[in-house]
Amino acid sequence: MNLQEQVYSVLIMSPSERNVEVLSGVFSAPFFSPVNVVTNVSSAKRGMAERAFDFIILDDHPSEGGTVRFAIDAVAETDAVVLFLAETEQFSASYEKLAKHGVFLLQKPLSESILETASGWLVSARERTRKSESKTQSLEEKMKEIRLINRAKWLLISELKMTEQDAHRFIEKQAMNRCVPKRNVAEEIIKTYG
Repeated sequence: MNLQEQVYSVLIMSPSERNVEVLSGVFSAPFFSPVNVVTNVSSAKRGMAERAFDFIILDDHPSEGGTVRFAIDAVAETDAVVLFLAETEQFSASYEKLAKHGVFLLQKPLSESILETASGWLVSARERTRKSESKTQSLEEKMKEIRLINRAKWLLISELKMTEQDAHRFIEKQAMNRCVPKRNVAEEIIKTYG
């Protein structure tokens, strides 16, 4: 897919109107939509419960507790790419806690040019996770098919007293002769003998 055609959903959590303005300027339509803006961790958690986001941007603020824990949880529980914005004096401590979990960090104050560069990194990271998700899904489908075929083979072994090799050859030959996937033959065997 061409990245120019991709649209990314964004959750921005920031108590600062100025930072929301800067972030909304960079993370805007047509490439970023919808962009949900909340002011605290509780609202961000509710937003995450309502829908999945491609990016979660967390503006840490001294008055807002739990932002670091929320960032770690967001990375662990979702496929979102998380960007954490830390105060200068908290940056090193935040980095120590968050980098090992795969959270991206930027130091405040924010500049539009740095955020534009960071948005490119976030897009690259999200596309990489999409590929991993696709590979994982493909492997899960393949494993499901193998389990289905094995179940059909064991039914042939127990019901028709075939050897495992004979059951395997029977399924392959039926699939080849009928020009259907082995999965279809296995499903029919399970329906008949299961």
